[in-house]
Amino acid sequence: MRELTIGKNDAGQRLDRFVSKALPLLPPALMQKYIRIKRIKCNGQRCQRDQRLQTGDVLQLYINDEFFDVPREDNLFLTLFKPQLTILYEDEHILLLDKRPGVVVHADEAEKVNTLINHICAYLYQKREWNPRWENAFTPALCNRIDRNTGGIVIAAKTAEALRILNDKIRNREITKRYLCVTVGRPNPAEGRIECFLLKDEAKNEVKVHRRPVPGGKTAITLYRTIETRGELSLVEAELLTGRTHQIRASLSHIGCPLLGDGKYGRGEINRRYNETRQALYSCYLRFDFPTEAGILEYLRGQAFQVETVPFAAKYFAKN
Repeated sequence: MRELTIGKNDAGQRLDRFVSKALPLLPPALMQKYIRIKRIKCNGQRCQRDQRLQTGDVLQLYINDEFFDVPREDNLFLTLFKPQLTILYEDEHILLLDKRPGVVVHADEAEKVNTLINHICAYLYQKREWNPRWENAFTPALCNRIDRNTGGIVIAAKTAEALRILNDKIRNREITKRYLCVTVGRPNPAEGRIECFLLKDEAKNEVKVHRRPVPGGKTAITLYRTIETRGELSLVEAELLTGRTHQIRASLSHIGCPLLGDGKYGRGEINRRYNETRQALYSCYLRFDFPTEAGILEYLRGQAFQVETVPFAAKYFAKN
C-alpha cells in the first residue's frame, strides 16, 4: 500500500482525474474497479471517483508497485486493461496467435501501445504468469514477425528456454509455414517454384528481384500452388523455403501475378477497383517438423495448426 497526500496545487481536482495523472500506467477501467472495491481509499474511507479532493487528504492506494513506475516503452503493456488476442494454442511455454491485418507486432513510430507484443505481455501479466519485477532480463517475445498489413500465425515464447529453441528451429528451417494469398492473374504454370535473388533498399523498405546473383542480394525460394481462379483473381498457397523481406509479395509480382491490395508491388488501379488497401496475404498454416532434438518442446514435434478463417479467401472465394 502507498499513500499520496494532497497538496494545495492538487486540491479541487476530481479523485479519478488526479489518480490518472499520478499513475498514468493504471488503465482507467481498472482504476474505476479499484475505487469500487476499495483498493483506492481517501482518508481511510470508501471514496467516489468524482469527489473533490481537499488539501491534506490522504489517498491509500492498494495497487501493485509497477503501476507507480514512470511510463516507458517496456511497461506500456500495463495500460491495456483488456488484452485483445486470438489464441490458436497455448501451453506453459508458447502461444500461437492469429494476428489480424492492421495490427503492428512491435512498437514503431506510429504505434507505441496497441502492439501485439504489448497485448501478449498484458495477457500474461494479468494471468499472473509473468511479471517484469520477477525477472532479471526475460520478457515474453515473438519468434516470428508479420508485417502490419499481413495477418496470420505468430509464435510467442513464454519462457527463455522456449525462445532459444524456437529461434534455433526457425533459423534451421525446422518449422513449415504456408500462406494464402490472392493474386491478380493466374500463375503460369499453376504450380511451381520461384528462385530469385532479392536486394533490399533499406531507405524505401522495398526489395528488387533479380534472376542472377547481385552484390548484397539474398537467395529467395518460394513454392506456390494455385487453388482456384475466379475471373482475374486467383487463390494461391505459398510456402517459404527461405525467409526474406517481402519475399512472397515481390516474387509473385515478378512472375506477373502481384497480390491484390499490395500498394508496394501491386497494381494500384486494380486495388482501387476492389477497394483493397492491404495486401491479401495470410500466414494460415504452421507445422513443427523438428527433425532434430527439441528439448522441452519435444511434445510439439509433428503438430500442425491452422487459422479458422482467412477474411479475403472467404470474401472472394466463398464456397457456393
